Amino acid sequence: MTAALPHWSEPELPPKPSARPWPVVTPGEIPQGVWRGSELGSQVAETVPSGWAALDAQLPGGGWPRRSLTEVLTPQPAVCEWRLLGGVLGHVAAAGGQVVLVGPPKPPHLPGLLHAGIGAAQVIWVKAETPAERLWVTEQMIKSDAAGAIVAWLPQARQEQIRRLQVCALTCKAPVFLCRPEAARHDSSAAPLRLHTTFQLDWELEVDIFKRRGPAMDASLRLPSIPGGLSSILTPRLLTPSRLTQAKEASHAVGSPAPRTREHALH
Repeated sequence: MTAALPHWSEPELPPKPSARPWPVVTPGEIPQGVWRGSELGSQVAETVPSGWAALDAQLPGGGWPRRSLTEVLTPQPAVCEWRLLGGVLGHVAAAGGQVVLVGPPKPPHLPGLLHAGIGAAQVIWVKAETPAERLWVTEQMIKSDAAGAIVAWLPQARQEQIRRLQVCALTCKAPVFLCRPEAARHDSSAAPLRLHTTFQLDWELEVDIFKRRGPAMDASLRLPSIPGGLSSILTPRLLTPSRLTQAKEASHAVGSPAPRTREHALH
């Protein structure tokens, strides 16, 4: 006689959740922290004016951002960045803030700072020699949130190091600028704002914003940048050196009269 096998009932499975469609958000209900990729990001609430209306019009929020990193790439260190950042540093100094310089490759030019409205007592120059020292000082200054503006030269910073600085900068009210070589343009970076700047012939800065919260720029900006000490003594011809170069090239163009030589004069 065979024993009856026990009856095993199927376990009761939890009911399947009902499929819910994705919520539909109308343009008027978009959260404040969301911005369209086709539009210039206007959600950058805290900014500092750059000193150029044309540049402010291309910067998200209308100026240099606070609580964020800005990378300034140049072909040669300690030249273009002073012209580009002179306006914002003067604005910070006028408001009573201090400008912290971390590891500049050349000593700051005091007459140029004074012309920009930055007194010697408002500049803190940190002589950090090695890359590790510059990186450590920059991070500590960002975390302390005690400066009006921070400018650090970090030519050898790695991607993970910049990402760490960007996280720290989220709680820093001062605009933070990282000066790096133009070769770093092809490297990935966590900085939300990146630009390249160089000099042009007619006392101009050419600025190319190649990363920002918004669409890519169609063309570079040309910003007037005559040094303050020269603006009052330059003649009208020297204000546009490109015209002098064009005139010299035209004089040697094909079809221009050849210079008279001694043999031509004898005949």
